[in-house]
Amino acid sequence: MTDYDVLAEVYEWLISDAKLPPAEFAASFDDVLRLLPPNAHVLDCSCGTGQLAVGLAGRGLQVVATDASEAMVRRTAELAGEFGASVRVERASWEELPDHFEDGTFDMVFCVGNSLHHAAGATARAAALESMSRLLRPGGRLVLTSRTWELVRARGSRLDISDRLVRRNGRDAVVVYRWEIAPNWEDEHHIEIAIAQVDATGSVVVRKELLSCWPYRYEELEAELQSVGLRTEVSTYDGESENYLVVASKEV
Repeated sequence: MTDYDVLAEVYEWLISDAKLPPAEFAASFDDVLRLLPPNAHVLDCSCGTGQLAVGLAGRGLQVVATDASEAMVRRTAELAGEFGASVRVERASWEELPDHFEDGTFDMVFCVGNSLHHAAGATARAAALESMSRLLRPGGRLVLTSRTWELVRARGSRLDISDRLVRRNGRDAVVVYRWEIAPNWEDEHHIEIAIAQVDATGSVVVRKELLSCWPYRYEELEAELQSVGLRTEVSTYDGESENYLVVASKEV
């Protein structure tokens, strides 16, 4: 797994305008947040630069944010400080979560931002889901978002260049994705993300990072969730959309 050292510094260009403010990012999950009791304990276990975790804390929830990347954890702590949000922030991979928290600690666990495909294959993905499931109280819910990998693989290796400039903090950038699609589902795939930013002098500065990923079919994810004691309550998967949401509850 990459440390996301470069992407942590430019991650804001990858988040949509609508979800950049923490409150708006949290609002995109209003339907599932209504299921929580007051002062619920919530874990964002792939927190990125913290927009969701900070937004959840703004709702009065007890929020813990973790990420495998030290750089992402640092940015999350900085964002929480900027908004005066009470967020406990720790560096931890999925597999390390049970070392940091007791079983049944959380009412809801978030694993969003297309994170799960960075688990190195089916075995590591199952271990990650097992860790998340362990931390949920009985009846608690895992909220997961994913790329529709059936679509990604069907399109093959390619270069995707954004057709618009993204503006952040008075600077403009173009986002470029290079997809390296391996022959088989179980093989390691790669996504290279480049941010071509126009700096204050008018020069173009490019930052890029190569990410490893291991895709999965939706039917595989469903089976893996069931194997760790999670039952799908909500799924937006339809095979034609770019991304989907799954909400799965822990068996009582």
